[in-house]
Amino acid sequence: MTYTNPDPDPEHSTGLEPGGGVPPGETPPAESSLPEAGPREVHNPTKGWAKGPLFLILALVVLIAAGFLAYALALIF
Repeated sequence: MTYTNPDPDPEHSTGLEPGGGVPPGETPPAESSLPEAGPREVHNPTKGWAKGPLFLILALVVLIAAGFLAYALALIF
């Protein structure tokens, strides 16, 4: 892996004063992105809901809905 220095070289950049300062009226050099941010991930498995917890939550919702339905029917009859 090669390293790329993100800082501009003051000797080869236009508009820079000695020491790397920018004179008034000049646009400073743009910041570079991070080309060496890290290795490319080729295996990143998706993380989803497991079947067990999802089934338990669904069963709980169905039981609560059935309870509300039974309560509503008890009030009517």
